[in-house]
Amino acid sequence: MSVAIVAMVNHTAIGHDSRRSEDGGPPLEGVCDFEASAEALKDGPFVWSQTTRGYILGSFFYGYLVSQLPAGRLAEDVSAKWVLLASCLLNVIGCLLIPVASYMHYSGLLAMRIVQGIGGGLSFPAMHVMIAKWAPPHERGFFSAIVYAGMSLGTVVSMVSTGSIVAFLDWESVFYIHGSLPLVWCVAWVWLMDDSPEDSRFVSDEERLHIAQSIHEAGVPQHLPVPWLSIFTSLPFLAILVSHFCNNFGWYMLLIELPTYLSTILKFPIASNALLSSMPFLVMWFFSIALSKCLDTLEERDYISTTTIRKLSTLIASLVPCACLVGVSFVGCNRSVAVALMTVGTMALGGMFSGFLSNHIDIAPHFAGTLIGITNSVATIPGFLVPFLVGQLTEGNETIFQWRIIFLITAALFLLEAVVFTLFGTGEVQPWNTPEQYRRQDSQGSQEVVTNRWTRD
Repeated sequence: MSVAIVAMVNHTAIGHDSRRSEDGGPPLEGVCDFEASAEALKDGPFVWSQTTRGYILGSFFYGYLVSQLPAGRLAEDVSAKWVLLASCLLNVIGCLLIPVASYMHYSGLLAMRIVQGIGGGLSFPAMHVMIAKWAPPHERGFFSAIVYAGMSLGTVVSMVSTGSIVAFLDWESVFYIHGSLPLVWCVAWVWLMDDSPEDSRFVSDEERLHIAQSIHEAGVPQHLPVPWLSIFTSLPFLAILVSHFCNNFGWYMLLIELPTYLSTILKFPIASNALLSSMPFLVMWFFSIALSKCLDTLEERDYISTTTIRKLSTLIASLVPCACLVGVSFVGCNRSVAVALMTVGTMALGGMFSGFLSNHIDIAPHFAGTLIGITNSVATIPGFLVPFLVGQLTEGNETIFQWRIIFLITAALFLLEAVVFTLFGTGEVQPWNTPEQYRRQDSQGSQEVVTNRWTRD
C-alpha cells in the first residue's frame, strides 16, 4: 500500500508539487529541485490529501491493535496453526477487495485495511507460540531470525513487484496479484504444519525427543493461568514493552513513509522508488540471519549468555538506526548519501529479531503468545501514529525541514530503547513463568518423565 498509494492519488488535482512555491516562483527553501520524471508524475483516480493518505496507511493498525491479545490466548489454549491460517485468509480477503472498496469511497478502503490489520494481528502471537514449542533454547535466536526475517524478504518482493506492476499494468492489479499468491501458502501450511513436534508426521523420533528434552517441563499442564500482576510488574517484561514500542516507531517510519520521502522529497520515479524502498529490507534479511547465527553459535560454545545476545542485538537495532536517521536529517538533497544511510539503518533493525523480539520466549516460554500479544498491541500504536504525524507535519508543501523533525523524533525513540533494554533486559526465565507447585525439584526425575512421555515405541 505504501508504494501503490503513490500511483492511486491524483497529484495534479490536489495541486501537489513541493518543488515550487504556490505562485510558481523559485524553489521553496528546504526543497530539492530535482526534475521529476513523467512516470513519477503519473496521476491516479483519487483526490486524497496528505492527511487522508495518512489515515489510509494507518488504518491497518487499528485492526492490528485489537486482535493481538485475543490471538495470543487462542494460540496458547486452542491452536497456533489455525490462528495463523486465519491470519493469512483475512489478509487475502482484504487485499482482493481493496480496488472495489476504493472506488466506492475511501472509507471502504479503510474498512478493508482494518480487516487486513485484524489478520495481521493474529500472526505474531501465533508464531511466538510455535517457536516456543518447536525451538530448543540455544536455537531460538536463529530460529526467530529466520521466521521473522521473512517480513523483510516479503517486503522486498512486494515493494519491487508493486512498482513493476504499477509501471507495466495498473495499481488495481497489485492487489489482485498479491491477494491471490498467499492462497498457495495456505494449502502448504495446512498440509505440512502441526502445532507441536509431538503431532507432526514429518519429524523423526530422534528430533522429537531432542526438542522435548530441551524445552519441556515434566508435570506442567499445557494450560496455565496467566499471572497478570507479575507480568505487568516485571522489569524485564516492561523493558521489552518499551523497546518494542520504540523500535516499531522506527520500523513503521521506514516501511510506510520511506516511499513517500523518496517520491516527494528526492523525486525518484515509482519503479526506482519501489526498488530503493525495498533494498534496505533485503540487506536486513541477510544481516539478521547472519547476526543471529553467529550469536547463537557463540552461546552454544558458552562464550556469551542469552542476556548478552539479547542486549547486544537490541543495541545494534537501536543505536545504528538512530545515528543513520540523524545523518539523513542533515544531508539535504544528497540522494546517494541519504539512500546509503537509510539502507544501513534499516539493515541494523534486523538485530531486533534476535534481540527483544525473541526475549518474550526467554523470560516466559509458557506465556510467549500472551506476552507478544501485549507488547505488539502497544507497539501497534506507532502504526497509526506515524502516518498521522507525517500527515500533520507535511500537510501542504513538504520540505526537508519538516522531515528532519520526523527523523529526529524517531532517532530519540531509538535512543530511549537502547537505554531501557540495556538497563533492565534479561535472557533469564522469570519465576512467574511456572507456578510454584509445578517447578521441577529434581532434574534427573524430570528428565526421565520427559523421555518416557516423548519416546515412541
